[in-house]
Amino acid sequence: MSSGHHEASWRLPESAPDATGHDIAHLTRLARTAEEGRFDSVFLADGPGLQGDVGRRPSGTLDPLVVLTALAGATERIGLVATASTTYNSPYNLARRFASIDHVSAGRAGWNVVTTAGPDIARNFGLDAQPAHAERYARAAEFLEVAFKLWDSWEDDAIVADKAAGVWADSAKIHPPEHVGRYFSVAGALTVPRSPQGRPLIVQAGSSQDGKDLAARYAEAVFTAHQTLGDAQAFYRDLKDRTVAAGRSADDLRILPGIVPVIGSTEAEARAAERDLDELILPEYARRQLARTLRLQPDDLPLDRELPADLPDEDEIEGARSRYTLIVQLARRERLTVRQLIGRLGGGRGHRTFAGTPEQVADTLQEWYDAEAADGFNIMPAVLPSGLEQFTEHVLPILRERGLFRTEYTGTTLREHYGLERPANRYAAAAVGA
Repeated sequence: MSSGHHEASWRLPESAPDATGHDIAHLTRLARTAEEGRFDSVFLADGPGLQGDVGRRPSGTLDPLVVLTALAGATERIGLVATASTTYNSPYNLARRFASIDHVSAGRAGWNVVTTAGPDIARNFGLDAQPAHAERYARAAEFLEVAFKLWDSWEDDAIVADKAAGVWADSAKIHPPEHVGRYFSVAGALTVPRSPQGRPLIVQAGSSQDGKDLAARYAEAVFTAHQTLGDAQAFYRDLKDRTVAAGRSADDLRILPGIVPVIGSTEAEARAAERDLDELILPEYARRQLARTLRLQPDDLPLDRELPADLPDEDEIEGARSRYTLIVQLARRERLTVRQLIGRLGGGRGHRTFAGTPEQVADTLQEWYDAEAADGFNIMPAVLPSGLEQFTEHVLPILRERGLFRTEYTGTTLREHYGLERPANRYAAAAVGA
C-alpha cells in the first residue's frame, strides 16, 4: 500500500515523495526488505479501477502482474502474490500470465482471487451495474475450475526433447480442457508448460458465506480481517470445518488475519505515533468513503454521533459484504461515534490495529496463533518503509527466539514457504490410477 496502510501515512514529514504504488524502485526496496527479513511473501492488493478519492491518499497503482514480473527479477526467494479479478478477466489469459510468472520466478507466484465489488468498476467494463454477489462467486468457482484444468493441461514430463527421434514433446501428455460451462467455453491447452509449483498458490480474501465456501473448495491461504480474538477463532474453526467438508484436509489451508502494527520503544511512544497518524486523517474524505461502504449519504453520518440505527441489512449489500458487517459490528460493539470509527478504520480499513512495543506485538501474534485463531499473519505496516523495517528489525528477532519464525529460508517455492504440497497433475494421477 505505497506509503503504508494508514490512509494518512503519506502526510508524515518522513514519507518519501516516491513512496507510491507506481514507483517500481520503491516497491522493489520494500520486497527486498521483506526478503531480508525472510517473510513468506509480498502481497499486492488491486482493483481494476481508480479507488476512492485521489485527494485522500496516493491512489495510482501499476498492474500487479507486471509488478510481480519485475520483483521476480529483483528478488530470489520471497513469494510473490498478486490480486486479480475473476469478474473482469478471462481464464485463459489470466492462467497463462500466472503460469508465466511462476516460471519466471522459479516457483514463487501466488494469485489472490477476488470477485471485485463496486458499480464504478463495472462501468469500466461496459456494464451498467456490477453482477450480483452470488453470480460473481458462481463465476469465480467456474473460473478456478477452468484455470486448474489449464495449469494441468501439460503433464510434468510432457517435454521429452528427444533430438534423435525428432520428438520435442509427447502429444499424448497435452490435455486440452475442452471446457463448456455456464460462464466460459475454453477449448485449447495452455501455451505454457506446467509451472514449477504445478500451479500458483491460490489465495482468497472474501469472508462472506459465499467467500468462505469458495475458499474451502479452492484456496490454500485466506487473507481475512478480525477485530477480536473470539471472532477470529470462530472464523478459523468454521473455515477449517468447511475445508474438511469439501473433501480436503484442514492442513491444506492457511488462515492469515491482517494486522496493522504501530511499534514504539515504549507503549506510550507507540500510542503517540498512532494518535499522530489519526490526527492527519481528513474527516470529510473519510466520511464520504464510510458512507459509500455503508450505502448511505455523508449527511447521514454526523461525525460526533454513533451510526444510525437503521442501516441496510447485510443481505442487501452486493459488494464487500463481509467488510460491511465487520465495520457495523465494530461500531455497535464499542459504541463508536463516526469520528472514532473513522479513526479506527484509517489504519487498516477493518483489519486489527495494534500499537505497542515489539514484545507486545510479538505477544499478540503468539496469542492468536496459540489460540487457533491464525496460522500466520498478513503484516500491514501503518507506515512504509519504516514500519516494515521496525517489524523486521525488532519483532522478528523475538519471534525467532520463541521458535515461531524461520531464521533462513529452507525452501525455494512459495508453497514450500507455506508448508504446502505441490499438487499432482490430474491427468498424470488418472493415468497412474488406470
